[in-house]
Amino acid sequence: MLSLEEISDRLEIQQLLVDYSTAIDTRRFDDLDLVFTPDAYVDYRAMGGIDGTFPDVKKWLSEVLPNFPAYSHLIGNFDVRVSGDTASSRILCFNPMKLSDDGQILFCGLWYDDEFVRTADGWRMTRRVETKCFDRIV
Repeated sequence: MLSLEEISDRLEIQQLLVDYSTAIDTRRFDDLDLVFTPDAYVDYRAMGGIDGTFPDVKKWLSEVLPNFPAYSHLIGNFDVRVSGDTASSRILCFNPMKLSDDGQILFCGLWYDDEFVRTADGWRMTRRVETKCFDRIV
């Protein structure tokens, strides 16, 4: 049986994953500062992006994502593992992205493999790596 602390940790991490998606989808990229540690490693290469430290990737996101008229993240299949003050997770993401105003959509399916650390300010992500499931333009 899970302890109350582990239940709380899992829910806090799950909320952090939702906070990431919300920050991206609302284009509030500074909100990502409350998701990642400053030295976090982020790897978006599986879906055609870049990899690097969080500040560099955050800058890239703020430059690239405004080129898409609309997009959204639907996340699920939360598999969160807590071990003391560190944790890991694997979640599924469905990410449709509008490519142009003529209605063309890129459907992206991917896994996020993440690592976390407990900080004085709560859980923060230290590593995010994408694994591609599928993509299709319709």
